[in-house]
Amino acid sequence: MIPKMIPVNSSNIAEVGYDEENKEVYVRFLNNSLYVYKGVPIFEYESLINSPSLGSYLNRNYKNVYPYERIE
Repeated sequence: MIPKMIPVNSSNIAEVGYDEENKEVYVRFLNNSLYVYKGVPIFEYESLINSPSLGSYLNRNYKNVYPYERIE
């Protein structure tokens, strides 16, 4: 189930959400695709949403670290 999503100010990302129980980060991009990143600790999600550039942070700290899949 998709957690509550919060809108973010990004040139690439529309909104993000975190499922604390399953340690999953959900990212909806501006093109409406939705991805889930698995096994992400809460501090890493908090670092993402507090980053000055969410897209850059996601690329640097998530892409080759956590397994992910497109779900929409």
